[in-house]
Amino acid sequence: MNMQIDKKRKYYDFIRSYLLIITGTGLMAFAIKSTFDPSGLVTGGFTGIGIMLRRLTSGLVKGGIPIWLTNIVLNLPLFLAALRLKGGRFIGRTFLASMLLSFWLGIIPDIDMAGGDYLLASVYGGVLTGAGIGLILTAQVATGGTDLIATLLHMKFRSYSIAQLLQVIDGAIIIAGIYVCGIRASLYAVFAVYITTRVSDLITEGGKFAKAVYIISDHYKQIADAVMNEMDRGTTRLPAVGMYRNEERNMLFCVVSKKELVTLKEYIKNIDAHAFVIVTDAREVFGEGFM
Repeated sequence: MNMQIDKKRKYYDFIRSYLLIITGTGLMAFAIKSTFDPSGLVTGGFTGIGIMLRRLTSGLVKGGIPIWLTNIVLNLPLFLAALRLKGGRFIGRTFLASMLLSFWLGIIPDIDMAGGDYLLASVYGGVLTGAGIGLILTAQVATGGTDLIATLLHMKFRSYSIAQLLQVIDGAIIIAGIYVCGIRASLYAVFAVYITTRVSDLITEGGKFAKAVYIISDHYKQIADAVMNEMDRGTTRLPAVGMYRNEERNMLFCVVSKKELVTLKEYIKNIDAHAFVIVTDAREVFGEGFM
């Protein structure tokens, strides 16, 4: 029985991951073809290089070199290098995601959804791209490109993180976009990158943020009772030692929603006005009472 459940779960995860990849790459391609490319917003990556090459070659080739072709030509040597250095398991579904992105870029028609409005293009394109990247990352896949370059370079430059190398590479592409598409478009491209990052983080980390609260008080029992009985939330007592006086103290730890935080602080204030309270963000919470 358990084996059948495991097989069904694996089958579901398999279908789900590929649907996420297909949908995510489609959203990314649609954002590029409908906003970034028509407006000249170079947001980094191989697609950013493709946007620049298309504009630079528009006088040589009708319509310029297609972005999908640039994406394939630049990615193939990288995947061959990754295959040699990292092995086939490392490439995995990333190759598929890269090819799917090129496929969508090839079949989606050129549509200027923003109508030359840089602000609309950066917001609309940033949201769509962020949603697409978020879905792809949820499937634990990348789309190759500059991500793959940064990963391979990290093998030689160990003192720099992959994120730092990626920032340098994408930053250089955005700067190059200034000379091809102009400073105004490049500034809006930076804004689009910010929106993309925020939206992708929202999807991968979940939108239901909570607050983690640490409470140090001599009246911890009364506060714990209020949290459990009045707010219907769980709380945990953690033993602690105050190093200034070397005294044993009791610290409470609990997780509440943003709305409940105001109520919790009122309870703490009424029970012990001198309590020491630390509030931090909990980006994602699983368990009873939460997701």
